[in-house]
Amino acid sequence: MSETLRPAPNRWRVLALWLAAITMVATAGVLLAPSHPTPDASHGAEPVELGVELHVPVVAARAVPNLAGLPEASTFGTVPTAPLDETAAEVPDGQLVHPTKPVPVFDQPGGAAIAVLPTTQLGSDTWVPVIAEEPGWVQVLLPSRPNGSTGWLSTQDNTLTIRSTSDWIVIDRAAFRLTLYRGHQQIGTWSVGVGTAAAPTPTGRTFVLASMTDATQKFSPVIFPLGIHSTTYSTYGGGPGTTGIHGWPTTDVFGRPSSDGCIRVPADALATLTNPADPVPIGTPVLIR
Repeated sequence: MSETLRPAPNRWRVLALWLAAITMVATAGVLLAPSHPTPDASHGAEPVELGVELHVPVVAARAVPNLAGLPEASTFGTVPTAPLDETAAEVPDGQLVHPTKPVPVFDQPGGAAIAVLPTTQLGSDTWVPVIAEEPGWVQVLLPSRPNGSTGWLSTQDNTLTIRSTSDWIVIDRAAFRLTLYRGHQQIGTWSVGVGTAAAPTPTGRTFVLASMTDATQKFSPVIFPLGIHSTTYSTYGGGPGTTGIHGWPTTDVFGRPSSDGCIRVPADALATLTNPADPVPIGTPVLIR
């Protein structure tokens, strides 16, 4: 497995702050150097150790008095001003967050509120993957349109629950293959059906948004909606056009373009993903390429 598939979250903003702080301290050390001679260790004088503790300031979140006035960051919603994912070819490291109550989503740390993230999605608790961190903040993938939407959540109160998963899924459209990993171990790989040229499966990194059953359909006992949408259809049967992973009653759809954008998987793949002893958790990162 390529090491580029499983990097740590992007922390370039934090690194830049640290480098700036280090540069300021180094410059101050030159400008404020003592006028007396430096002790000479060769003549028995003990060297002086100057410890400098650096702190990156925490940017406070703006108060948002009216969450109801914000668009919902759900699979039914659109957040037109959401920052787009800039590293869509990398798999998040598995850190997930869940809002214990609806929370505002910001365009940057300390920035403007652009949406509200609900506590549940399609009957499952909302768990979204972390893709970057700053002191007091996490950047997460959002399940709303447009595809690749992200946002920043404040960690400065007790509104977020944090956990991690070692599971991650790769869907290779050209090879018609879905592979489930647990850490660096491949759990299983299966031939699958993907979208046709007229209705392709969207690419990028996303996540398992929910686990649901639907009594109105007969093609799959369980459906895994993802945090990504069809780029061809605005709706599937009246829904929001959410791309999903699900089963199919016949085997002729596997190993070829055969769907309207969803990923059709064989029964043994679905059984592994829903294994009661160790199911794939909600929020599991998914890379579609």
